[in-house]
Amino acid sequence: MATPRAANWKFDNTYARLPKAFFAQLNPIAVARPQMVVFNAELASSLGLNPEAFAGEEGVAVLSGNVVPPGAEPIAQAYAGHQFGHLNMLGDGRAILLGEQITPGGQRFDIQLKGSGPTPFSRRGDGRAALGPMLREFIISEAMHSLGIPTTRSLAVVSTGEIVYREKPLPGAVLARVAASHLRVGTFVYAAQAGAQAHVDFVRTLADYTIQRHYPLAETYLDFLRAVIDRQASLLAKWMLVGFVHGVMNTDNMALSGETIDYGPCAFMDHYSPATLFSSIDREGRYAYGNQPRIASWNLARFAATLLPLLSDEPEEALGIAKEAVEAFGPLYEGYWLRGMRGKLGLFNEEPEDVMLVAGLLSWMEAQKADFTNTFRALSVGVAPLGVAPLAFSPNDGAFRQWGELWQARLARQSQATSEVSLFMREHNPAVIPRNFRVEEALLVATENSDFSLIQKLLAALANPFQDSPFQEGFRDPGPPSLEGYRTFCGT
Repeated sequence: MATPRAANWKFDNTYARLPKAFFAQLNPIAVARPQMVVFNAELASSLGLNPEAFAGEEGVAVLSGNVVPPGAEPIAQAYAGHQFGHLNMLGDGRAILLGEQITPGGQRFDIQLKGSGPTPFSRRGDGRAALGPMLREFIISEAMHSLGIPTTRSLAVVSTGEIVYREKPLPGAVLARVAASHLRVGTFVYAAQAGAQAHVDFVRTLADYTIQRHYPLAETYLDFLRAVIDRQASLLAKWMLVGFVHGVMNTDNMALSGETIDYGPCAFMDHYSPATLFSSIDREGRYAYGNQPRIASWNLARFAATLLPLLSDEPEEALGIAKEAVEAFGPLYEGYWLRGMRGKLGLFNEEPEDVMLVAGLLSWMEAQKADFTNTFRALSVGVAPLGVAPLAFSPNDGAFRQWGELWQARLARQSQATSEVSLFMREHNPAVIPRNFRVEEALLVATENSDFSLIQKLLAALANPFQDSPFQEGFRDPGPPSLEGYRTFCGT
């Protein structure tokens, strides 16, 4: 089959020019009967690709891995990962990086096929992916993008016409993922395992490459470390402000670009609780909602450890420099988070009491099992007078009314009009998130009946999460009480 040159692929392959230790060269493994399930035409256009070129068999052949597009140099990347705190040598066990697409504006994005067959890093796995988890990643990653959260994105899901075997037989699929890069904390951890001088040389090579690609303003390796820490603090705050639970924050799932990556057992919190947990394999709650900032700091400490030889020739001095840099994560995160919370509550300026004001609302929400998203959205449309119908809170709730009086007094100490405050809040509080029961409903119909209409409706509702429209009404309900204890799976 001829390759689809009309697609406008413009590949560069800088990662493939790094030392061979960082990857294995191989092509995706062909699949039997590929069919396009969902395609992101808007993303394709932003990448400089021609969406129409993917409507036929040739486009499907590329996105399934059956045809390698012109200019691509397919590789599987090597990396390590602290999985639930325990170090393992990993790598792309079911993914192939085709190359780096250069957009018309000169930006560089990885194009990766996930579920494209076994690699040298598969560790006896089949290298394939099931349709349901790939559709979940498409839905959640695109929702995160619409929410303004840095994330990898999904170009397409292609069904393979083959069966993969997990707990039961499942339809197979390949996800085409787009990322600023797939450089991870785990990539540096992998490089640091070589030992002695090879360790220093590998880490320096990788650091120089990452700086050039993502942090060109960093003049020193300490600048680089601090910039990574700052970007992760900002990302974590954005997660927390919309109630997102990643579910598996291993070091191989922390992208150095500052994007959210690897959507496995992820989900969005309904009623507010720091203990919210979705992953079926996280039995100790390591990656629960409220633990995410602490885990991010732990992961960054692992990253800083790989850079020690680059920070100073004196081991003790290097350790002190790294420790000070990592300790800055907490205050950075708190600053980003509090700034975001001020936006969610319509606060244009800063007052010392804002921390207690936020804590008081969250405490009430936890006690009442109030829905995180709907509570803030209700406040956005009912800032004055307190107790209007959209708030949907009991007027006899003394604890809430006491908090509300403090909030109203706080709003009164700033100059912005009520309408301006309400608009500001609506810009920070989404009306729609990927509700768990809606996601599961759409995935069930798609995987059991090959009916993707609910997927399309859900994607349409999530595309403009800060808007109010009649179409979105049905996607705001947190769902039935039976979802209490809802669990998700990695999908590997």
